[in-house]
Amino acid sequence: MASPFFFVFLLSGLLLGNTYAGPNYREALSKSLLFFQGQRSGRLPGDQKLSWRFNSGLSDGSSAHVDLSGGYYDAGDNVKFNFPMAFTTTMLSWSSLEYGKKMGPELQNARVAIRWATDYLLKCARATPGKLYVGVGDPNGDHKCWERPEDMDTPRTVYSVSASNPGSDVAAETAAALAASSMVFRKVDPKYSRLLLATAKKVMQFAIQYRGAYSDSLSSAVCPFYCSYSGYKDELLWGAAWLHRATNNQYYLNFIKSLGGGDQPDIFSWDNKYAGAYVLLSRRAVLNKDNNFELYKQAAENFMCKILPNSPSSSTKYTQGGLMYKLPQSNLQYVTSITFLLTTYAKYMKSSKHTFNCGNSLIAPNVLINLSKRQVDYILGVNPMKMSYMVGFGSSFPKRIHHRGSSLPSRAVRSNSLGCSGGFQSFRTPNPNPNILTGAIVGGPDRNDQYPDQRDDYSRSEPATYINAAFVGPLAYFVGKSH
Repeated sequence: MASPFFFVFLLSGLLLGNTYAGPNYREALSKSLLFFQGQRSGRLPGDQKLSWRFNSGLSDGSSAHVDLSGGYYDAGDNVKFNFPMAFTTTMLSWSSLEYGKKMGPELQNARVAIRWATDYLLKCARATPGKLYVGVGDPNGDHKCWERPEDMDTPRTVYSVSASNPGSDVAAETAAALAASSMVFRKVDPKYSRLLLATAKKVMQFAIQYRGAYSDSLSSAVCPFYCSYSGYKDELLWGAAWLHRATNNQYYLNFIKSLGGGDQPDIFSWDNKYAGAYVLLSRRAVLNKDNNFELYKQAAENFMCKILPNSPSSSTKYTQGGLMYKLPQSNLQYVTSITFLLTTYAKYMKSSKHTFNCGNSLIAPNVLINLSKRQVDYILGVNPMKMSYMVGFGSSFPKRIHHRGSSLPSRAVRSNSLGCSGGFQSFRTPNPNPNILTGAIVGGPDRNDQYPDQRDDYSRSEPATYINAAFVGPLAYFVGKSH
């Protein structure tokens, strides 16, 4: 249940309207995108702003005789897991599509962040016919070491799915990323956009034709790190929804209908896409009154009713300070993803003057917006700790994040390698990290609004690409509202 403090805060937001300006959303938006530079793998460009990072993983893919350099390290380690990386790309693309007009000069930075991922995902999809590469780096070997990405000497094992070892989940998520990003580049780079969309169609066809979970095909290479716990039906729905939005082809709508009803979760994440697919598909029902999508509008609103604190069907806990609290492992990933859906559905509602009911409560768009703003503001420092959970934002922020590159001396300072275990001295020190991973959002505080800022407390102190990607949209929305 939500705390009395939270209801007072929500009510005061309703009463005060726009008099409370909140944190500097434009600065936060800029930094949330800058963060992705710190996660880059491959050969870094001349305009790299986080100058403590250098080239890494240049021979990725060589063990399979393909070039799989580039892409992003998912979090505080040096592994490229394509399942969360593709979700990150889809969410960055969705942010750009929905909120690009509010992003100003940051839209170009968002495109750069998306392209760093899509260039890599295209290689993964096109390098070998009949195969989709889905990751580089042995996670078990990598996690035994604490070393800079520039010094990696752990096995850069290459993982793939194919007709005989299927991965409908990772393939459909990759298709979603390529389809969503194709729309981002449609006007600014039509040729690249066409390549993205053509590849998305092929990868989606593979996902549909060869059914199976990539966790079953790859087991210890992806579990327990990024197991597809929710199965692959949600990704098939999500991937087809994105391809339908990108192509308007009836084939994808027919496929979506053939999947039937899905789960009614109260979560949205790199693993469980149902709620995101419902909101994405609901757009046509809310904005265009298209009855083909009415089912998804209802499912999207059921989801909202499970999130809102004063709804009779709410299944979401809130901390005393007003933060949505879903799970102890990296809770802010759920907060940013769900906040994206709150903001986006409210945006659709406002465009069509739509309202809905949770039990006897009438829900207007501003109810969703106020909750969304509360989550954004909490992450940016309006919380009991008076601490921003975005690194480098505000006067107080996490200084000891669980991140190899950030916690170890940069190559600019110490050129020789520390080796696999040499870095653990930096891991154990109580000193702040020497390199500031600007814009990184960490896993966040516990259920009591407390944050100990300890490097070994990875469920709270580790940043991840998908935490940031989902936050870009709401930040851009509030940038548009704050001037």
